[in-house]
Amino acid sequence: MSGTDSSLRVDLPRVDGDYMLEQTAALCRIPSPTGFTRAAVDHVANELTALGLPVRRTRKGALIADLPGGDATRGGRTLSAHVDTLGAMVRDITDGGRLKLTRIGGYDWSTIEGEYCLVHAHGHEPISGTVLTNKASGHVHGPDLVDLKRDETNLEVRLDAAVKNADDVRALGIEVGDFVSLDPRVTVLENGYIKSRHLDDKACVAILLGIAKSVVEQKISLAAPSYLYISNFEEVGHGSSAGLPEGTADLIAVDMAAVGEGQTSDEMATTVCVKDASGPYDYDLSRLLIDLARNNDIDYRVDTYRYYASDVSQALRAGWDVRGGLVGPGVDASHSFERLH
Repeated sequence: MSGTDSSLRVDLPRVDGDYMLEQTAALCRIPSPTGFTRAAVDHVANELTALGLPVRRTRKGALIADLPGGDATRGGRTLSAHVDTLGAMVRDITDGGRLKLTRIGGYDWSTIEGEYCLVHAHGHEPISGTVLTNKASGHVHGPDLVDLKRDETNLEVRLDAAVKNADDVRALGIEVGDFVSLDPRVTVLENGYIKSRHLDDKACVAILLGIAKSVVEQKISLAAPSYLYISNFEEVGHGSSAGLPEGTADLIAVDMAAVGEGQTSDEMATTVCVKDASGPYDYDLSRLLIDLARNNDIDYRVDTYRYYASDVSQALRAGWDVRGGLVGPGVDASHSFERLH
């Protein structure tokens, strides 16, 4: 490990932690499974526009914001975070009036059992329901529940409506292909923890909003042209595969760090990820991030992830000629019942 380098010490800007926490909670409460992200993207666009920043959208619906300043002769820097989340779609409507699901994003079926949800029928108000097994009652099915596999065959949505058959469901406007969002159950605790579904990656979108707020309000002079990129297809593997800001030389994904056994990541620290399932990140850029943390007394970890990909890995696979880095806050129980500090 290299020693302290005074050239890498910087005057860290003041950050509005309350604002970032507020935005994390607000974003988590906006349903945005991949493919159904317009409301969440609109929210972010409104926040950035209120700061006076120019925003534009890609054809895929991703959001780009230009931060002020920067030496135009230098390569551009883009920070990316994704607003899309895990969720589901209606796969089938059963004869008994229940909904079978197809997953959006990678999660274990067992992590959504018992969760409240909303079915977003086109042209109608969302209809609430609960994800249950098809043998949910212990008094009816008894010991059969113990060995029941949790999968797309045995999990279904019980609608909070008087439906007895498929025709009753369709009369509500629900059809195959309608999006289903999961109740995030956002809880902010006085000791600094926040627990919610979809902290991956809405907490990091909130961080980018906090960065933008600091840059604008404190009139921070940036060294290079800098952009925010809010992607909306990351959970299905092509979030930043197209539409990055022109001139991007360094792409840094701001994404959650996976906390758990065998990992160095911690809920109380930031993490620089140097390798994920797609391979190593750019060595020089990763070292710069590590050295910046060390030389500015930022509590950090360095980690690798076996079952993980990010906007950077997706951009590289798509052929973008950029240096890629990844940094983010530690999140416990990722793609399940998430928590961070």
